[in-house]
Amino acid sequence: MISIKQIKDLRLKTGAAVADCRQALEASGGDTGRALAWLAAASQKTAAAKKDRALAAGAVASYIHSNGALGVLLELRSETDFVSKNSDFRLLAEDLAMQVAAAAPADVEELLAQPFVKEPAQTVGELVRWYGQKFGERIEVGRFIRYEL
Repeated sequence: MISIKQIKDLRLKTGAAVADCRQALEASGGDTGRALAWLAAASQKTAAAKKDRALAAGAVASYIHSNGALGVLLELRSETDFVSKNSDFRLLAEDLAMQVAAAAPADVEELLAQPFVKEPAQTVGELVRWYGQKFGERIEVGRFIRYEL
């Protein structure tokens, strides 16, 4: 029997829908580790199905370091303006701009491979995929530019 607490805990960890969390826990016999793996596999299938969708919306975020000698502009793309206007989406864009300022990646591919500065146990790419799963949309870093004096 899967408890509401198990579903809630898994949802907090993953951002996945309640029904998906329940299904993952049922498929894994209540084992959270296996449920996480199940959700990751399901998320990859969903992402593959959405890979051809147009990214018609998004947001531009900026980060200016306190010394005024370093700044970043970053474009984060989404499928709909409903997602791009979400405060969590905007926070993600700001966090990614800060990541670019702190770690100075050469390009988007390098950015996605870096450990996330706020949570080094996960990569930036994993973070972006997690938000994509949370919103049920394809999310992608479009481009960025880093200015430094």
